[in-house]
Amino acid sequence: MQEIEKKEKKPLIVAFCCNWCSYAGADLAGSSRLSYPAEVKIIKVPCSCRVNPIFILKAFQRGADGVILCGCHPGDCHYSEGNYRTRRRMGLLFSMLNYLGIEKERTRIEWVSAAEGAKFSAVMNDFAKTINELGENRRLEDLRCKD
Repeated sequence: MQEIEKKEKKPLIVAFCCNWCSYAGADLAGSSRLSYPAEVKIIKVPCSCRVNPIFILKAFQRGADGVILCGCHPGDCHYSEGNYRTRRRMGLLFSMLNYLGIEKERTRIEWVSAAEGAKFSAVMNDFAKTINELGENRRLEDLRCKD
């Protein structure tokens, strides 16, 4: 009888990155050969304020263990005040996630500019470490889709 090896499940992390700053910061991190975990799946959005809170809930429902939202620094948004709206909106979402029983450490907002590739890499590595410590998120996951 052969022993079946258990593969360690890598956490799935969804990163919503604004096109103008954070996505460019991720690009700079890559071109500078700075590493961040492969489990981080980046979704490019025009602005951080375009991320509807339902997108984050949907990511958790589809199996994400952590969701991070990265945008321009407040005051530097290409759409004037998009990141201020993001801050307000996500504050409400985080209190709702707390009500649903999702640990607050599973979500995060970071402001990363296009010139901060090293910061992008450090933030993603730190967030991945936090999610690894928390383990798998099963709170909002749709179990009907599992094998």
